Amino acid sequence: MNAEPLIKLEDVTKAYPGVEEPAVKELNLAVNPGEILVLVGPSGCGKSTTLRLINRMIEPTGGRIIYEGQDVTKGDPNELRRRIGYVIQQIGLFPHRTIAENIATVPKLLKWPKDKINARVDELLEVVSMDPSIYRDRYPSELSGGQAQRVGVARALGADPDVLLMDEPFGAIDPITRDRLQNEFLRLQGELKKTIVFVTHDIDEAVKMGDRIAILREQSEIAQLDTPEHILTDPADEFVENFLGSGAILKTLTLRRVKDIELSPLVTLKEPFQRDQALREMSDANTNVAVLLDRNDHPTRWIDEKALNRSSSLDRAGRPITVQLQPEDTLQDALSAMLTSAAGMAVVVDARGHYLGGCTVESLAGLLIQTGQESADS
Repeated sequence: MNAEPLIKLEDVTKAYPGVEEPAVKELNLAVNPGEILVLVGPSGCGKSTTLRLINRMIEPTGGRIIYEGQDVTKGDPNELRRRIGYVIQQIGLFPHRTIAENIATVPKLLKWPKDKINARVDELLEVVSMDPSIYRDRYPSELSGGQAQRVGVARALGADPDVLLMDEPFGAIDPITRDRLQNEFLRLQGELKKTIVFVTHDIDEAVKMGDRIAILREQSEIAQLDTPEHILTDPADEFVENFLGSGAILKTLTLRRVKDIELSPLVTLKEPFQRDQALREMSDANTNVAVLLDRNDHPTRWIDEKALNRSSSLDRAGRPITVQLQPEDTLQDALSAMLTSAAGMAVVVDARGHYLGGCTVESLAGLLIQTGQESADS
């Protein structure tokens, strides 16, 4: 038996004075416990307005918002907002407060004991992979964009809310950092099981992040609400097809992770190594490329026969490995990494950078064919 929705919007409308059409018109939407529901659509369709209506940062002009079975449109909005975490693209950290003070914002408002707040701050910094001894006393100006976004997520989790609202949370970050933050957040969600409403304009991000996706037209009218796989393989109408764009089959690679495929056992060389040993191991494996690992098992360089023969310093032979995959990366990420790799393949590492295996184009070719056949049969 399915659980009752944690959040329900019933005929919710938001109209602004002097504007002929409402920004949101009679929206009905249910958000289930523990899911990531992504709102995606063209600019101006009302997705961010919808998000702000949920925690009453803006007030609805009609309809009801039900949270945990109660109509919250009539209660204290400040109390509601303290129960719901909120993460925005601009991060919104207080520049004059330390990282610890930023994360402690809501727990302080709730009058938690000081020792409980300090423990929570340290716990959350660990959760977002930031060492408390290094970062708790720093200020936002001392952080990179990716680090600041992690702190924004930690602050939203400060009072351990059941619900997170996320408005373009990774939109202002470079693509590599963005991928890493998306993966880190999905890993956290696997542990925390929060109920999340996530706004984006990027359909690829929606497919990657969402358990369900609501594709919105103007005024937050729902064009299609379904799982990413069903939307990609069976779009509801021409509007959804056009919004998805070309390459829907390739987008289905976003539904699968590197951890879901069997990694290839690439030839690895450990520093220090001998030239003859390297050539022999590559010949035995019938391959012309190997991965050089440092003493901590971190991949550093692609090694081939030409590189070995022309380089006097073996630890500098070959080309640096500049792109690495992690198990939470999507197979779309993997394909992109392989196409830009000097070796035509990619290495996979764990969260600490330790080598796990390789990902090859051949391992994806069969999956692409199978996905295309499944799409044609559906």
